[in-house]
Amino acid sequence: MRHLLLATVLLAAHGTMAQRNLEVGLATGTVLYYGDLGNHHGAVQWNSARPGISVTVRDFINNPKRYVTRSLTAEARFSWLRAGYDERAPIAGMAPADMRNLGRGLGFRNDLLGLSGHLVLNAYREPYRPLFQQRFFMYFHIGVGVYHGRPKADLFRGDAHPGSRYHFWPDGTTRDAPAGTPGARPIERDGTYETDLYAWHTEGAGDPENGHARRGPSPFHLAIPAGTGVRYMLTRAISLGLEYQYVMFMNDRIDDVSDRYATHAEIEAAFPNDPVRQAMARYISDPTGQGTDGTRGAGTSRRGNPGLLDTLGFLSVEVSYKFKRRPG
Repeated sequence: MRHLLLATVLLAAHGTMAQRNLEVGLATGTVLYYGDLGNHHGAVQWNSARPGISVTVRDFINNPKRYVTRSLTAEARFSWLRAGYDERAPIAGMAPADMRNLGRGLGFRNDLLGLSGHLVLNAYREPYRPLFQQRFFMYFHIGVGVYHGRPKADLFRGDAHPGSRYHFWPDGTTRDAPAGTPGARPIERDGTYETDLYAWHTEGAGDPENGHARRGPSPFHLAIPAGTGVRYMLTRAISLGLEYQYVMFMNDRIDDVSDRYATHAEIEAAFPNDPVRQAMARYISDPTGQGTDGTRGAGTSRRGNPGLLDTLGFLSVEVSYKFKRRPG
């Protein structure tokens, strides 16, 4: 009986220490932005494409029965997703008059760093047959993640001060003097996103008559990532995948466009006794000068849609490798 008990313990220990896989995948692809900004008459703003990278660790949860493959598993993912859009950027084949938000002229870039955990469903028909023999299979995932990012804008040439601001003309050009100035020259924007939009009270809140300014939003954003893809096992350890992930944020602050323009009273309350910063804040909130007259009204207050939450799409190609390991 003692020998039988000892054999049972040794067998259990061997099963616990048996090798199993830890898979690491590296993906790169294109990020598409869906939010309040856009010049295309549709949900997809094709000129919002920006790069993205992710690193995924999967199949790390305990597998006491040592299944070759499992239909339900988990993964953790670290992502860098660059979201962005510029309503002043020209669109090939589209005249300035056809760009619906050219007069609003808002723009941003937000480099989001995210950490998310996903529950994964591997869709294959033979659960006891190794994946490298099945070759192709589909999968679906859904999870929760936290992303950090502050939207920035390219609104100045060099250092940020009133003398280096851009002047956006109604004809779609960017010039070195206000609209209508004789001899104003077209200029190129320098492409440097120097302006932290969260620091300038670009949108209003509270009672504008009493000068209540909006508090700066948090750079942390909660989101629900969900995706689907297909993977092909090149060998027992190496696979190639194609995935589309949809990241649904729980707020409307990724692009700093959500509600209404800040009134001049709110800006004065945010930067008291500082006319230079007040002038900069009015420009940063309304770069073209066509969005608001500084008061809250039906025709000049609307800047974004607070009921439209920001989302991102990430179409990526992944190469992954399975490492054999012993669980602790």
